[in-house]
This record gives sequence, C-alpha cells and structure tokens, in this order.
Amino acid sequence: MSTRWTTTPITEDLLHGALDLEPTAHGVLPHRLPARARAQCADPQLLMAESQPSGVRLAFRTTATTVELDTLPTKRVYIGAPPRPDGPYDLLVDGRFTARATAPGGHVLTIDMTAGTTDHRPGTPTTVRFTGLPAHAKTIEIWLPHNETTELVALRTDAPVEPAPDQGRRRWLHHGSSISHGSDAAGPTATWPARAAALAGVDLVNLGLSGSALLDPFTARTLRDTPADLISVKIGINLVNTDVMRLRAFTPAVHGFLDTIREGHPTTPLLVISPILCPIHEDTPGPSAPDFTDLDKGQLRFRAMGDPAEAATGKLTLTTIRTELSRLVTQRSPEDPHLHYLDGRTLYGDQDTLTHPLPDDLHPDAATHTRIADRFAEATFTGDGPFAAARS
Repeated sequence: MSTRWTTTPITEDLLHGALDLEPTAHGVLPHRLPARARAQCADPQLLMAESQPSGVRLAFRTTATTVELDTLPTKRVYIGAPPRPDGPYDLLVDGRFTARATAPGGHVLTIDMTAGTTDHRPGTPTTVRFTGLPAHAKTIEIWLPHNETTELVALRTDAPVEPAPDQGRRRWLHHGSSISHGSDAAGPTATWPARAAALAGVDLVNLGLSGSALLDPFTARTLRDTPADLISVKIGINLVNTDVMRLRAFTPAVHGFLDTIREGHPTTPLLVISPILCPIHEDTPGPSAPDFTDLDKGQLRFRAMGDPAEAATGKLTLTTIRTELSRLVTQRSPEDPHLHYLDGRTLYGDQDTLTHPLPDDLHPDAATHTRIADRFAEATFTGDGPFAAARS
C-alpha cells in the first residue's frame, strides 16, 4: 500500500530560532541575521556562520508516523584534512530526543586554509527520513544541523500538520562566538545553549556566530529588535583572536552595544558573560593562527601570535577583557538594575583544563558543552540567578 503524503509549505510559522527566511531556487534558506544586517557586512566568515542554523528547528503538531524533510545542505571540505561528518538532524517528540539522522550529498564548499581559497560545487537535494513515530497527536521538532548551511526544500508527512502552539515559554536570546554557535558539539540539541535552554524550559534564539562576535552594530540592532524575555551576550574571545581592536575602542564599543540593546529592551534581564578560560589567550594577545602541522591526522590546533608585553599598550587579552567587563557592568548597574555579569570561568575554568582540555586549544569538545550548559543553567536559571523565574 503506497503512502498518502501531505506536503506542507515551509513557512515562518513552522520555524523557530530563525530571524529571516530567504526564498531560493530550491526552497527556503533560514538565516539567523536579518537581511538588513547581512547587507552591512560582506565578510564570508560571518555570512557562512549566520546561515548555519544553530538553534533553528521546525516545530509542528501531527499524528504522522513518518516524516520526510528534503534539504540541500552545504558540506565543507578542508584540503588536507579527513572528511567532516554529515551534519546531524535531531528529532524531538513532545520535547524528548527521539532520533538523529543525516543528509548525505548537497553542495560542497572546498576550503584551502593554507592558501585562503574556496571552491563551491553545486549539488542536489537529499532526504532526511524519520519513521516509526507514535500515531497519537504530538509535537514534532526537527533541529537542523548547527554547523551546516541548510536549504529547506520540502516537508512531507503521512498525516496533516499544523504549527506547534505557543507553550508560553520565556524567550531567551543569546549572542556569542563559535563556542555558543556549537563548535564541536555532538549535535544541534547538544550545543551548550540548546541544552541549557532545554534544562530551563525556555525558548532559544541562538545568535552564536562563529568567529563573528565582534561587537558589530548590526548585531546589536538585531538583538534590540528581536522580541525576548531574557538576553545574554558572551563577549571576548573573538575580539582577541581576530585582534580587531584595542582597549581604548573596546570599552566604548561594549557600552554602545549594550546601549543599543537597551533601546529595545530597557528592563529585560541582560546578562554579560565574559570568556571561558582559554590558556593560550589568558595573558597573550591575538591574533590566533591555525597550526596545520597535524591537519592530515585530523587535528587542527591554534596558537596565540601576540606578545604578552603588548597588553600594556592596550592589546586585548582575556584577562584584560574580564576585568573591564566586570568594571563596566558594575559602573552601569546603579542605573540598570536588570544588568548582570557572569565570569565565564565559572562555566569552564582552571580545574577543567586538567580533565577536559580544549582539543584545539580554542574550542571545547562535546562533553565540555554539556558541562558548560549544566553550569550555566544552574547559575542563571535557578535560585537567585539573573534568569530565575522568580525574578522575572
């Protein structure tokens, strides 16, 4: 007996965590920055990062027992390195992790890190399929790969679907670097923001942008204009490892970033998070540089290229940034009682480097994402934490 399929257009009311939906030749492409923001910066790293749908998921109600999603992913191939695994799609049924699948094929972006060049080879759509689901009415969530640009082509089910109803959860808007984006996490629901949101029962919008947490005004305006009940900004590591500014520019830039957010969210709980521990940049300025020595073995490491003595002339280190962020939040707090500060070393600190060292000297591994998430949820969403329900 052939399956009678229902094909449902993929529209904004089915998508959570995306701020823009761009029509393409094949379907639609979710974006985590709106078009106006993207138009103000042509940096390929930023555009790749914001199009990777970390925290973006389809959510709908259905009695379907089989779900098919046609997608057109963009795979990244690094010259000289082993193949990257296909990006995972996580399926949740009524909030519970149920299955994980991948989508082979798609476009291929070949990156030569030593030469600084890229090559794009077009591909064709592929299908992600989930079967054996319970036949009763349920909420289905399909979390898209957090680190793989993904065009959505078609959604098919063996029963009709409707958008998932609003569950009345608080909306948490978070911005940070590749660590927040989910670098080296096991899957889209295992990035530390996604896990922390699940533990706290909040609705996540993740603006973790790999290599691109640079206090950009267009990012601040995006945070300003996005509805949110809770906001956090994790500031520091990208400013050091890109060597993009000095202390003289840093302090006014942070003030301006927070001022812009406050234009749209004057009393929303706003948490400033300083960097987690990163030994190579604690007292050594950037920039960071990749070390290709063991790339053929699948191991890419990073080195700090600055001179520690340059910190005295205003080059940024993580130690400097933590000191300045703490001072700045303390300065602003009398006029902004809903502004809070969290030292990132409470999430990953000195002792953690002994048991969970950063594999590439810059990014936490999958187990450390879990550790950071659990600590963040405990520190911010419970007790006297800045995001505790009793405080809202």
